[in-house]
Amino acid sequence: MSSKQLNYNNEDLNFAQDFSSYSINEINSLNYEEAKINDKRTYWQYYLSLIKLKHNFIFAFCHYKDYNSQAIKVYIFFYIFVINCTVSAMFYSDDTMHKIYEDKGSFDFAYQLPQMFYSLIISSLLKLPLNFLGLYENNILEIKNNIEKGNQIINKNQNKTICIKYKILSFFIITYIFLFFIWFYLGCFCAVYKNTQIHLLKDVSISFTLSFITPFLNVYYLDYSEFLH
Repeated sequence: MSSKQLNYNNEDLNFAQDFSSYSINEINSLNYEEAKINDKRTYWQYYLSLIKLKHNFIFAFCHYKDYNSQAIKVYIFFYIFVINCTVSAMFYSDDTMHKIYEDKGSFDFAYQLPQMFYSLIISSLLKLPLNFLGLYENNILEIKNNIEKGNQIINKNQNKTICIKYKILSFFIITYIFLFFIWFYLGCFCAVYKNTQIHLLKDVSISFTLSFITPFLNVYYLDYSEFLH
């Protein structure tokens, strides 16, 4: 066996020994040769790993093996719920109010269903910039993968560290500003339309529940990790 082959096998052995400490994103981003040797997961194990990354509730409360802040993940989860409430309230037009009046306050599921889907889609789109600013695992992985110790690499890692700090700072400044306007809008809405609060709560509950179901159906198409760079 040549020294080159020996070194290659030693690298494989070291990688296999540390494989259990790798995050899901690290494992899923392995190149073909590394994955072929070290990734022994079954199809269902890979599927469940994607669910952990893409399901809002599981990602926020049940997925700890990553390089993101757990507090920020939970913060984003509840922030998306508040956004869903706001977007749903914005769809209550004069026609919607008139429909509620004609139905004598009863909840028309079929009539509200399109609005609930629109709220779900818009909330999902608004989550992308939140993920970009608040989640920084890919930045950490880039620093971790820079094994070289040259000045150029060190400077690059320092720049990435500064970038993470500014991302987190921008995340909280922007979300707090929008949270003030959200609180103001929802407060006015609930004060003016007191009899519509139950309808709004039902809309938000159903729409938010749908967001728990859709990741199981389109887990391969909504790869949030693409938006975390």
